[in-house]
Amino acid sequence: MTGQTRNVLLGAGLALLVSACSSTPQQERVDAPQSGTLSGPVVEQRWNLLLVGTDERLSMPEAPFFRIGRDGKVSGSDGCNQFTGKASLGESQRIEFSELASTRMACPNMEDAKRVTDMLDTAYRYLIDHDRLVFFGPDSRVLGGWRKANG
Repeated sequence: MTGQTRNVLLGAGLALLVSACSSTPQQERVDAPQSGTLSGPVVEQRWNLLLVGTDERLSMPEAPFFRIGRDGKVSGSDGCNQFTGKASLGESQRIEFSELASTRMACPNMEDAKRVTDMLDTAYRYLIDHDRLVFFGPDSRVLGGWRKANG
């Protein structure tokens, strides 16, 4: 399968996911982890950035990634700067990132790095399909996709 065919199929798949998840979000609570531990397929896994939106790949000095620990702490890189914060998970694949803070190194692709952290700030729901994680905004728009890291 060529890279172009794979991208077309991924874009079509994401479009189907968007239509399947297009209900208007309700104000659902995202609670802090009970007894101090989070669990689920998103937790204790490194996720590497795959796409911004449904089809845009970023060219960064370092591959953006994040990892959510069982304690709800998130850490990663926006492709330029390291960041930390908190993550909360709720029912119906709700996700919320908060208290994100990052180093402040100047990089040639600062706008792209900001797009990565904005995706996390805006994430409202997630969907996991095999080794892919897709974030949706409160308006059910696809914010971007991540791929499970090997190892």
